[in-house]
Amino acid sequence: MKSKVYFIPTKGSDSTAVINEKLKSLLDKSNVLDFITKGNKVAVKLHFGEEGNTGFVNPEHLRVICDEITGNGGSAFLSDANTLYRGRRLNSADHLKLAYEHGFTKKVTGVNLVIPDDTKKENVISIRINQKFIKEAKVARVFVDTEDLIVVSHFKGHILTGFGGALKNIGMGCATREGKLAQHCDAAPVVYSERCIGCGKCAKICPASAIVIKNKKSVVDNLKCIGCASCLAVCPTLAMFIDFNAGGKVQYKMAEYALAIMKGRKNKSGFINFAVKINKECDCWGLENPRIAPDVGILASNDLVSIDKASLDLVNKVCGKDIFKAVHPDQDGLRQLEYAQEIGLGNLDYELVEL
Repeated sequence: MKSKVYFIPTKGSDSTAVINEKLKSLLDKSNVLDFITKGNKVAVKLHFGEEGNTGFVNPEHLRVICDEITGNGGSAFLSDANTLYRGRRLNSADHLKLAYEHGFTKKVTGVNLVIPDDTKKENVISIRINQKFIKEAKVARVFVDTEDLIVVSHFKGHILTGFGGALKNIGMGCATREGKLAQHCDAAPVVYSERCIGCGKCAKICPASAIVIKNKKSVVDNLKCIGCASCLAVCPTLAMFIDFNAGGKVQYKMAEYALAIMKGRKNKSGFINFAVKINKECDCWGLENPRIAPDVGILASNDLVSIDKASLDLVNKVCGKDIFKAVHPDQDGLRQLEYAQEIGLGNLDYELVEL
């Protein structure tokens, strides 16, 4: 049986107020939040955006979602896990401060923020899944201990997975830094020495101190490298190269981590994708991040795989081609969804209900 994905179109000229009206209509007519049980804690997983990034979901839209959760009797809070790479989201204190700076305050959203410190054992849980790549997933406990889960995702491109939506938001986003490392560790950069100018930008940004400059060229210590791809973002001559065939494993591992989070959550989760401000790269990038597609709209579903597949199809339809493959030719983002279906996370077949 096909899963239902509800969709309401938006335009690039729509104001925040107009989008909020459409969002409320989508939530009311789709009933994707009706599973929420009165009195239950509801974790709302989202990405607060790295410093310098503006692609993240508008915090005013979260007010609409959280008000709907409250109306259904749930007690919502916003949350994310810390990052693996160097930036403002590396530790809980700075991450929380940045989220406030980006507008995710209680005054705006109506709910509190929780960003757990995964250096404290009580905030981490290991989940045995015994899958092909991941046997035991290390995730932030906050996403496991709550009864209900709402995943709010900005649909966009991604250098290692082709695109990022709800699946990436859960699989990568709910993992601890140890878990993120386990997903990334197969991807290590190579330096094209003829292109390298020895500027040192890669060495400066590397969170693992895995790059040094020798004889005016970058040299990578593969044993230290964590495969985060930060060096690619800053290299001005495209001298840094990653074997993106390893990105396929990242996608598979990401899906398995999502399986850990979704374990025991049948009929206890909802997904909302914003296919607007569709950028080339993830919201983790604090650098210039060009848009690659016009605004499409907002989608809602109770099926994790279906909502990402519908988002992918709608964006590519309006672009007249697979735009994510065009900007990331070494990646096939469909891998993550095919594998997610294979391990039981959802359905690639869906019925699109346009509102």
